[in-house]
Amino acid sequence: MIQQLELRVPPPIIALLTALLMGSVAWGIPGLHIPLFQHKVLAVVLAAAGMATGLAAVISFVRARTTADPRRPEEAQHLVRSGIYRFSRNPMYLGLFLILLGWGYFLANAAALALLIIFIAAMTRLQIVPEERALQKRFGIEFDEYRGRVRRWI
Repeated sequence: MIQQLELRVPPPIIALLTALLMGSVAWGIPGLHIPLFQHKVLAVVLAAAGMATGLAAVISFVRARTTADPRRPEEAQHLVRSGIYRFSRNPMYLGLFLILLGWGYFLANAAALALLIIFIAAMTRLQIVPEERALQKRFGIEFDEYRGRVRRWI
């Protein structure tokens, strides 16, 4: 069943579902509140960093004139390795993670923050691994070399 979900659920939907689950858990288990110094300020900084990371990734795709549709990696015209892609193979997903991390800090709840593991696992299994298979098939040794130089997340 998991394989049937590969590349079918858009990453922003996975992030939104994770955010809703985080909020529900924080509301439902208020006893796990953790006092974080300046947590609202840090939340805004993390969310802004996530948005900037995602925007930089999209700009790199636009400049390369290739598809940014995460459901169709086989349609990629070019392997983007410049800009933010020199540091992360998945900066769009890293951006979503940073936004969720900011949300977790805003909620200041240990259980909500722990749910970030679900986002990472879901993105890795449902999106990143299938994308990497498609990109390896499409770009071969070029992708293998890139994968050897640049980490998956950071």
